[in-house]
Amino acid sequence: MKLTLLEIVQDILNDIDGDDVGSISDTIESLQVASIVKSTYLAISSNKDWSYQRKMFELTASGDSNLPTVMYVPTTYKRVDSINYNVRTVTDTRDKYQGMVYIEPAEFLFKANQLNSGEANILTITDAGGASYNVRNDKAPRVYTSFDDVALVFDSFDTAVDSTLRSNKTQAIGYEQNVFNLEDLFIPSMPDEAFILLLEESKSAASLKLRQVADNKAEQRSQAQQRWLSRNDWVVSGGIRYQDFGRSSRKSYSSSTTRSPLFPPKR
Repeated sequence: MKLTLLEIVQDILNDIDGDDVGSISDTIESLQVASIVKSTYLAISSNKDWSYQRKMFELTASGDSNLPTVMYVPTTYKRVDSINYNVRTVTDTRDKYQGMVYIEPAEFLFKANQLNSGEANILTITDAGGASYNVRNDKAPRVYTSFDDVALVFDSFDTAVDSTLRSNKTQAIGYEQNVFNLEDLFIPSMPDEAFILLLEESKSAASLKLRQVADNKAEQRSQAQQRWLSRNDWVVSGGIRYQDFGRSSRKSYSSSTTRSPLFPPKR
């Protein structure tokens, strides 16, 4: 069951004895209801990674020779589960994508501080805040971290291949941010099974906010739908499975136990 925003708003207005409208902008109340639906939708979707949101995409390169190992996650994505980089050298005859390993900032700096900045293959990078760290410039990247939850900092790049890390050499898998447009014909992007939850939670919120009366029936239906979605999560999420790389040592990585602060833990 998929509904347009106008259909959702009208359903809620009928439930709280509001006026019929032909557009969400017809009355102040219909606009208020539309805003309640939007906030309810964003709250629901922020707590759930729907399978249709999972995409493969490229990271954004800094494009700055002073920040050759810095890349960014596009702002349209809320979470990343894995990153591959093409580590192909000048002598390789084919592409070689390798999984990048996330490590904590303190561990990244510990490794960087072991590098001798006086050697030709070591480059000292100064970030926007004025802090410096060392990276290698003679090999493809292997690990990365983030100091500010915005930029991804990798440990190395190969000047024999590229002057900076490149977007078209990345393969990232993650989840897109949901958007919500306050337009009559806008259809919220979510599985059919979740529309009932959106509708009932919006009804409950609208009744409480606009009428100062709790809608117990809507609340009961909402809770029942949440329980149903929880029990049938494998159906709604499309059977998402996460790769387990193992964790035999501190240097190894497991997507189930090591998580970048950029992104929420798996649910």
